[in-house]
Amino acid sequence: MKNYSTIHRNVLAGFLLMLSIMAFGQINPYMKLPEYNNFDEIPYPFEVHKVKLNNAIELAYVDEGKGDETIIFIHGLGSYLPAWKKNIAELSKDYRCIAIDLPGYGKSSKLPHSGKMSFYAEVVMQFAEALKLEKIYIAGHSMGGQIALVTALAYPDLLKGLILAAPAGFEYFTPGQKEWFRNVMTVNGVKLTPVEAIQTNLYYNFYKTPEDAEFMITDRIAMRTASDFEAYCYAVVQSVNGMVDEPVLDHLGKIKTPVLIVFGENDNLIPNRYLNPGFTKKIAQTGHAKLPNSTLVMLPKTGHFLQFENPDGFNKAVKEFIK
Repeated sequence: MKNYSTIHRNVLAGFLLMLSIMAFGQINPYMKLPEYNNFDEIPYPFEVHKVKLNNAIELAYVDEGKGDETIIFIHGLGSYLPAWKKNIAELSKDYRCIAIDLPGYGKSSKLPHSGKMSFYAEVVMQFAEALKLEKIYIAGHSMGGQIALVTALAYPDLLKGLILAAPAGFEYFTPGQKEWFRNVMTVNGVKLTPVEAIQTNLYYNFYKTPEDAEFMITDRIAMRTASDFEAYCYAVVQSVNGMVDEPVLDHLGKIKTPVLIVFGENDNLIPNRYLNPGFTKKIAQTGHAKLPNSTLVMLPKTGHFLQFENPDGFNKAVKEFIK
């Protein structure tokens, strides 16, 4: 009887273990992801081109559509050009839409660099020169918005207009707060981010996370096996330092080009909820007031990643602005 009970318990334990494994496999969709050797293996929604710039950087980009107006799209911190795929798909029906991977990101080269906003602005200028682009619109999301603003300050003759999607740069940070950013962002910290934090970080970008945003999580997890992953982590850290080291808030009045500002009313990232708790609309209005030729659009029930969560609202605002 005793042996029977032992066998019964072992069989029951084994059965429960099997059920647990099966259940874990069902609720954890990240067990069987591809392992990329390098970032070039990450699938993109459009054909990728590359161009070499004067500073030995090879910039990856997509180039879709035709039209009298050209828009260059610049992604945000830790992101890549596929973040604009819903906008390119629609806006390329009327305009030439070019999205780039910043140096250190995506399929672009990953040589060490300063991460300064002025560095990225020079890259944008060199890229425009390489493709012989003049009088263009620059669309920037989050950090890409701050890069767009710095580009407008440094190379005003290049631009016909700015399109800012939840831009960084409208928020004021004290010296102590800037030091906090520098301390909290490290290469190892980015490199060793656990899967749960990767999920949470992405969900925090949305008011209601779209189901088709899942690729941003799976790509971020799968790229950890890539040979150039650590260089990407370095670029992310340098970019954070670059944003706090080159603030633009006090210089916005110098930008005379037309500017479209689009924010989601439910942005969880701007303003920084830990350092500057408050309302997104107030930050948006601060930047709007300082930019002399700007239009502000607030999208309801929309978070920080507004161009992906609410592409219809964003694309409509862009079309009306360019017209």
